[in-house]
Amino acid sequence: MKKNLVIVFIITCFLAFKPNEKQKHILIIGDSISIGYTPFVAKYLADKATVVHNKGNAQHTGTGLEKVEEWLGTQKWDIIQFNWGLWDLCYRHPDSKVQGKRDKINGDITYDVDQYAANLDSLVTIIKRKSKAKLIFVTTSFVPEAEQGRFTEDAIKYNDAAKVVMKKHGVIVNDIYESSIAIHKDYGTALDNVHYEKDGYVQLGELVAKFLEKEMED
Repeated sequence: MKKNLVIVFIITCFLAFKPNEKQKHILIIGDSISIGYTPFVAKYLADKATVVHNKGNAQHTGTGLEKVEEWLGTQKWDIIQFNWGLWDLCYRHPDSKVQGKRDKINGDITYDVDQYAANLDSLVTIIKRKSKAKLIFVTTSFVPEAEQGRFTEDAIKYNDAAKVVMKKHGVIVNDIYESSIAIHKDYGTALDNVHYEKDGYVQLGELVAKFLEKEMED
């Protein structure tokens, strides 16, 4: 009798255990801001999705064009979220002593807004050719006035240009720019830095995760 009860218990447990067939696979491609918030996105969506970031920093659109196919790999992605911008609009000079050789006075811009848009257009074309995933573009986050290699207004210009490209390709846009201003005010690492303290990344991660959660359901 006891043996039979054990067998019944094992069978019941086996039948009760079902793999999560609805678990989604999400790839996030992006710069250091996305690297900062991705762990919190993954935690927020842990019951619904496997969230991974591309290996390393996606930097600017030129790096993206070189490596995006490698990042896509052979995984069947349900959603691919991507962003470029902060590196593209950055001015750098080889003699600058600032981290990253940033210098918006004497330096050269990485990609002007037209080159940025053209590169994004090519990147979306490549991604759509390689994957059937739902695509989401996340806008560039806030650039403080004192940032030594970037102009605040350029973030807006580059975001506007990106939105035109995304509309052309039918790509969903998650515009986090306005929200990132307030988050940076409270949790930016410094007045001359585009990065965030942990609590800032938590808030950005929640913004991104809730948007992804909605798109997973649609």
